Amino acid sequence: MNEIGHVLSSSPDKVSIGIGNLKTLEENKTDLQVGKFLKIEDGNHNYAVAIINNLTAQKSENNGAIEWTFVIEASPVGALINNEDGLEFKRGTKVLPVPTEIAHTFGAEDLSIIFSNDSIYSFEVGSLSGNANVPFCIDGDRFFGKHIGVVGSTGSGKSCAVSSLIQNAVGIANAKNTNRENQKNSHVIIFDIHSEYSSAFTVDNEEKFNLNKLDVDNLKLPYWLMNAEELESIFIESNEQNSHNQVSQFKQAVILNKEKYNPSLDKVTYDSPVFFSIKEVYNYICNKNILTVYEEGSLKYFATLDEKMEFNEECLWEKIDFVPSTGNAKHKVLDAKVSKDGGFNGEFDRFISRLETKLNDKRLAFLLDPVKNDGTPFETNDFSEVIKQFLGYIDKSNVTVVDLSGIPFEVLSITVSLISRLIFDFAFHYSKIRHATDDTNDIPFLIVCEEAHNYIPKTGGAEYKASKKSIERIAKEGRKYGLSLMVVSQRPSEVSETIFSQCNNFIAMRLTNRVDQNYIKALLPDSSSSLIDLLPSLNQGEAFIVGDSVIIPSLVQLPKPNPEPKSASIDTYKEWAENWKDITFEKIVERWRKEG
Repeated sequence: MNEIGHVLSSSPDKVSIGIGNLKTLEENKTDLQVGKFLKIEDGNHNYAVAIINNLTAQKSENNGAIEWTFVIEASPVGALINNEDGLEFKRGTKVLPVPTEIAHTFGAEDLSIIFSNDSIYSFEVGSLSGNANVPFCIDGDRFFGKHIGVVGSTGSGKSCAVSSLIQNAVGIANAKNTNRENQKNSHVIIFDIHSEYSSAFTVDNEEKFNLNKLDVDNLKLPYWLMNAEELESIFIESNEQNSHNQVSQFKQAVILNKEKYNPSLDKVTYDSPVFFSIKEVYNYICNKNILTVYEEGSLKYFATLDEKMEFNEECLWEKIDFVPSTGNAKHKVLDAKVSKDGGFNGEFDRFISRLETKLNDKRLAFLLDPVKNDGTPFETNDFSEVIKQFLGYIDKSNVTVVDLSGIPFEVLSITVSLISRLIFDFAFHYSKIRHATDDTNDIPFLIVCEEAHNYIPKTGGAEYKASKKSIERIAKEGRKYGLSLMVVSQRPSEVSETIFSQCNNFIAMRLTNRVDQNYIKALLPDSSSSLIDLLPSLNQGEAFIVGDSVIIPSLVQLPKPNPEPKSASIDTYKEWAENWKDITFEKIVERWRKEG
């Protein structure tokens, strides 16, 4: 600890310190960089702790000799309070030194007082930048129990940072499972949009770590679990002139079909998560589109050539060949006037074409035609098995990776929306059951939204409405029910403001876009402004961590995970320098066709 100067002025958010000569600056240059800590006496054996914001110099001439004076501006962040056991750091405590009080640099002993591992701040995430010997520990409960924002430009090390944090939380260290003999109760679900994270949680079989990987080939997400908004998002074009009629008839068909297949339930609604047949709903819409009737006395019949069918909507689940309307003339075979009463006269042609295209799209089979291992469709009684799939309860997995890379873009939002909503509803109902016995949720979950700007953007059309609504609901209400978010993005300014505004902890890595820098700066406390200005120049894996879980906002070097995610950039020029490489085009085309 070295004395460097005296306080010139002091306020609750800024302290100015004068350094009288160039020699003092040169001797302490390493400890007087922006982002470093100072401790300032208050005259009562306590010290204010401040972070250096900037350093300015003034040059003057005295009897022909050049003299330098320097002024440091720093932001108070806490205090070292003297008690019976020595100095103890108190975050946010305002010890405001008066002018003329002495300022000192921070020594290793001072750092150890602040960043020592104790019962609260015990989750180690890395080491202080510039001082690898000082571990940086956070409050794990306040970190994982509240929402987290992780931001950084491409190549800053976001994927490695996220992997390292989660590996530490679930017990993976140096490709070993430290909880091999006694599995812990951690639950993490990762929305992986670029198929990066599976490798970070794949270790040798003898380590007994089960990774629950769900991709388009084994993901089972029955369409009948979708709510009204999600169903209409995939099947209804809201900008079509007759969309209100489409919604009306589709809703009616879904409710009637749910009642047909779930007669034991007292009340079935459009949103009820119970089985219905989408193919029968399709037939119903087709029949409604061309439906014609004729009357005999007081009775009304469907106008078909095959058989005499009384007018009954329950008959519409199978396709019917209706005869066309004959206007005011009698139909020559039925010998009766045929009308379009109850039908829509071809109004749903485009709607039906869209339904047919969706139902025949093999890429959407995981959603619109999922089957169990025995080849039978999922029904209402299989609901719990579907839920277990996402929560890792089929094979007791601490980490579930939902690989979205193979999910068609047009249903990406719906997939994210449906899974996150199911997890929220599960957490809600489980919490209510626990609350009934005065207990709290004892199986909290963390949902990691990788590349969040792709499905929960600040602006966007109806295609993002479902996912934004589900994730924003978790952001606003999830913590009460043991559900927290980690929102990861390289473009934070493009992510829903509602979600980032709910984050209590931020890990900010290198950001080169000025709009993103300003956006993050506006979200964080003023005392962090000097460190935020360093964002464009941070090294890979270096991060500014601030929030409820940290004892003091700090620059931290995060360790590389082992194993690592598949997020490394391709060495393009190195590959170009290699000899020409042949490609087996047949394999690529085969996989292409399968995906398409």
